[in-house]
Parts: sequence; structure tokens; C-alpha cells
Amino acid sequence: MIVKNLDLKKNLKGNKNFLLHGINSGLINQTIDDTLKPNFSKNIYNYDEQEILSNSDQFKEDVFNKSFFEEDKLIIINRASDKIKNILEEIIEKQIDDLTLIVKSGILDKKSKLRIFFEKEKNTIATAYYEDGYRDLNSIIQKFFYEKKIKISSQSTNVLIERSNGNRINLINELDKISNYLFNKKKIDYEEICKLTNLSENHKISDLTDHALANNKLKTLNIINENILTSEDYILILKNFLYKIKRLKKLKKNLEGNKNLESVISSYKPPIFWKEKDIIKKQLRIISLEKLNALSVKVNDLEKLIKENSKISGLLLYNFILELFSIANN
Repeated sequence: MIVKNLDLKKNLKGNKNFLLHGINSGLINQTIDDTLKPNFSKNIYNYDEQEILSNSDQFKEDVFNKSFFEEDKLIIINRASDKIKNILEEIIEKQIDDLTLIVKSGILDKKSKLRIFFEKEKNTIATAYYEDGYRDLNSIIQKFFYEKKIKISSQSTNVLIERSNGNRINLINELDKISNYLFNKKKIDYEEICKLTNLSENHKISDLTDHALANNKLKTLNIINENILTSEDYILILKNFLYKIKRLKKLKKNLEGNKNLESVISSYKPPIFWKEKDIIKKQLRIISLEKLNALSVKVNDLEKLIKENSKISGLLLYNFILELFSIANN
């Protein structure tokens, strides 16, 4: 059955099979740590889907025969997809009393066999996790500084939200930097926060995605050629692409009700900095909502492909950017 994250705690009784899926991996991990783990077995075993698929018979035999567990157990399966659906269905149908399953996945569309199974069955729960909104991220920031007994300006709050790219993991990492910096300090100003969160890597990635979406070919290729990028950088670049594509999609939809571009950009939350406005206007002019929707799908697919083929991740990203240029031109 489908259960919202806010209602998950109320639905734990009688349910021991959970699918947590979506873009918000930070909130998924927080849910597991704060809600699920405290209510189930402390004998926790983590698996990757590929690890199970490569030896599925042995995995099922061990689970059914209880040969490698002596007590209650909690199995967490990471990076799950439709490939593992049949194995999980077989295990869940056995209704093993001392077994709790938590299945973690990225974005699953409505046609996903794994998602449909967990949504339809009575003894399973499917919970979707969407991108953190302005209010969610603002709440994390306010709680952090309240506990530190430090006042923070709305300007500082906005820059932290902007640089988190809609992801609480990024935000928490930035807050950790601030926490280490504060030590015995009793206050922090806007300029200090900007410096702490203004790493060259952040600028490099943000500039790359901005220029690529604006079809600024020369500047985009110069950034790629002038920097030594790692496979981790490529994943960050894709996440940044996804964040900015989603922002453009929201702006496009807002423009349907309000044709005043300046007004739509000025009222957007989190606030768009003045230095970004010109390039965002160009992006909105050259990429349609239909193309933005298609790009979202491409970025998600590419992220999975890069994770599976790290040796050619640079080539995959480069080809995607070249394809992006052609999309903007058509």
C-alpha cells in the first residue's frame, strides 16, 4: 500500500516490508535511521541489488532456511530496481516472521513492476520521497542555528538553500562545515557563510551546468577541458543538472499563469540571485517545457549508466552535453 512519509510511523504495526523510493536519498536514510531501525531488529544486514542478483539462489536459501541468521533480522537492499522484484515477491509471500525488508531505490516511474507490487500488496508499504522544498530546507537551517543559539539572517538562509541544490544531504554537509568553523564563536555573518560554502568546485559545476543549459558551447567546453574531473564530479554535475532542470520546469509552469518573466523569477523560492537571472532567462527562451521533461528522464538514466560504467563516465557525460546543445538548437 502507499503511505506518505509523515504517516509511516502510524503504519508500522503489522508491516515489515518497505519500499522507499525517490530522489531524496537524504530523507530516505533519515527515515531508516529515525523511524524504521528503532522499531525493528538490531541485526542489520546491508546488500546491494547486484550482490543478490549474482547469487540469488544462495540468498533465498539462506533466508528461507535461516542458516545465516540466528535471531530477528533487518535486511536493507540498496539501489533496487525491477530486476529484483521476483526475488522479493517470493520472499515476502513466505511471510517470514523474523524478517524485515527495507528496499531502497531511486526514482521509480508509475509503471515500475517493483513499485506496483509494493503499492498493491496488503503487507507491503511503498513510500515516495520527493525533492526537499524551500520550507523543508529552511526548517533544517533554523533548527541548526537555534540549537547553536545563533541568529541568522534571511539572506544567509537563502544562500544556504540555494547552494544545497534542493538536497538535504548537501545542506547538512554545508552545516557541518559551519559547525566546525564556529567552534567557540557566538555569531556568523553572511560574508562568512558565503566564503565557507563558496568552494571552487561548487562554482565549477554550477557554471558548467548553467552554460550548457544556455547553449553557451565555448564556455561549457572550456570548463570541461580546463578541469580534471573525477567520476564523483560527474555524478555531482548530473545532480546539479537535475536541480536546475527542475527549477526551469517550475518557472515554465509559473509562466503559464503569469506572463511577466521578471515577476515570475523575482517571486521564485528559493530566491534566484541577481547574477543568475540573465542566464536563466536565456535558458527559458531556448528550451521548452517538453524538452525539459525529456532532459529530466535523460539525466536520471545517465546517472545510472555512469554508476555502472565509471571508466567511460567522462565520455558519457560529454556525449550528453553535445546532445543537449542540439536539443537547445531545435
